[in-house]
Amino acid sequence: MLDNLSARLARIVKTMRGQARLTEENTRDMLREVRLALLEADVALPVVRELVNSIKQKALGEEVVGNLNPGQALVGVVERELTRIIGGDVPEAERTIRLAVQPPAVILLAGLQGAGKTTTAGKLAKWLNENQKKKVLTVSADVYRPAAIDQLKTVSAQAQADFFPSHVGQKPLDIARDALDHAKRHFYDVLIVDTAGRLAIDEAMMQEVSDLARFLNPAETLFVIDAMLGQDAVNTAKAFNERLNLTGVILTKLDGDSRGGAALSVRMVTGKPIKFVGMGEKLTGFEEFNPQQMAGRILGMGDIVALVKDVQKSVDIAEAHKLAQKIKSGDRFDLEDFRAQIQQMRNMGSLSNLIDKLPAQFQEAASKVNDKDADRMIRRTEGIINSMTPKERRNPDLIKASRKRRIAAGAGVSVQEVNRLLKQFEQTRDMMKKMKSGGLSRMMRALGGMGRGLGGFGGFGGFGR
Repeated sequence: MLDNLSARLARIVKTMRGQARLTEENTRDMLREVRLALLEADVALPVVRELVNSIKQKALGEEVVGNLNPGQALVGVVERELTRIIGGDVPEAERTIRLAVQPPAVILLAGLQGAGKTTTAGKLAKWLNENQKKKVLTVSADVYRPAAIDQLKTVSAQAQADFFPSHVGQKPLDIARDALDHAKRHFYDVLIVDTAGRLAIDEAMMQEVSDLARFLNPAETLFVIDAMLGQDAVNTAKAFNERLNLTGVILTKLDGDSRGGAALSVRMVTGKPIKFVGMGEKLTGFEEFNPQQMAGRILGMGDIVALVKDVQKSVDIAEAHKLAQKIKSGDRFDLEDFRAQIQQMRNMGSLSNLIDKLPAQFQEAASKVNDKDADRMIRRTEGIINSMTPKERRNPDLIKASRKRRIAAGAGVSVQEVNRLLKQFEQTRDMMKKMKSGGLSRMMRALGGMGRGLGGFGGFGGFGR
């Protein structure tokens, strides 16, 4: 999101060199680039004005220390102010979902049709189940779209949450009353209520969701908004905030567009904290909102903390430790191990979600492969390895011409693809040997040199928060 801002800042960093402090003169061009990039990203004009003014006030006269140039120092100011305006000044307790109430804690989801409320209900249920160990019940009060009820039933099953049935013809208040009663009698920790949306704000919709909120007295009333809405996000956010006692915001579809202006506008317009962000259709594409990490992603610094969390959630630590011990003891890395590593990669989710968390200088090269191509490549690789016998997987040197033809036929690929896979495997095995012989530090230094050679914002890591 806001890729254009990242690119504009990168250009300015390269040009603002050789000066000892930030002045009105040498920050003018930078502030102009920031203003234009924010407007192009559909950030609301009042937000643009406040952000640019606060950056100017904080930047003027700031000393340029160490090996930073003025451009890098100014980007540090931009990062701090961006973090503040999207919620960095909100206490962490207010950004955290509130569940410390008499069970069941009711979570009401509201927003326009198409914002992704139903998918978000499934994602939130999965997050509560896995991260908070909560027993979750979901219910749909959308009696205008039968597909919405069926969709919630499907995503609830995927999230391993229970679903309370409803149907067209029922009144939303009756559905809510029955679901709440069921949740109480069966000792659920959380009840998630998915409400109806419209293509545009109308009085009937606002009255309906207001009545539901009044009856349910929810612990959380979360406004679900599409991050691609841009300027429209302002009017929508205002309307919902005036009629509902919103407690927070969930931003969806952060991976769907490079503008992302809603992320910067909605916090200031509603005065409510962004609590979660969603990416993609998969239920794993959901995480707690962190202003500092989000500011880093907006500015092209990446979000390595979130990337590490993704790895920790998806990678089997016991298997990784087992492989490390195998390599350390001198046992050969084989195709069984190679296949296990590929499966771990697949568990980490979509490639685009991972790329979005990388620093800008790595994104261009990494983004040349899209999700579909990457998934197809991984599945074909697994198919080739699965076509081998256990003996061949444990002893890859046995795989000569006749065996390659048999493996290719079994996997439905060409012999050239089998050769390509074996070459990749050999490269990986060589890397494992270097790790065993103490070459890991040399490899990391080499990778660091490659990163510096890619250009970009170099030196971002030194900015204070």
